[in-house]
Amino acid sequence: MVLPIYLYGQPVLRREAENVPQDYPDLKKLIADMFDTLLQAEGCGLAAPQVGIGIRLFIVDGTELKEEYPECANFKQAFINPEILEQSEEKVVYSEGCLSLPGISENVVRPKTIRIRYYNEEWQPCEEELTGFCARIFEHEFDHLQGNVFTDRISPIRKTLVSGKLTKIAKGKTTGKYKCKRNA
Repeated sequence: MVLPIYLYGQPVLRREAENVPQDYPDLKKLIADMFDTLLQAEGCGLAAPQVGIGIRLFIVDGTELKEEYPECANFKQAFINPEILEQSEEKVVYSEGCLSLPGISENVVRPKTIRIRYYNEEWQPCEEELTGFCARIFEHEFDHLQGNVFTDRISPIRKTLVSGKLTKIAKGKTTGKYKCKRNA
């Protein structure tokens, strides 16, 4: 089932998400619905707060990006209660967008490589290193679990320049080309 994507201005996007308990009801269905939603919206990552649920869960699907970013060839999975354990000192800049901030893209500086820990869909603990675009997708979605959006990471001058667009989204005057939950 395709879920509505919550747009900038919805309070759930600014709250720190809660850990997912192992007995969370219908978690596998929620994950499947999030993948359906991500596919319909043509994105590469989606966090539970973006569908109105304040839990530490996100999904990624970078497989469509494998031509440009070979490291993403098999990068399709769910991350439950993820943590970033280490970040490289080496940083990379890339233009990011977000399904919750339609029509906005800005350059964001992020660590090139990260070491992470999380649970998979089977509640198996996992630890691995991500680099390149896989790391970027993970970090972007991880920010949503912290109550942050990518525009929080841009320079003050760029924030000023996009503030009008953010206000339009928050006032419900902008929407995505997918099912959205707008502000009134």
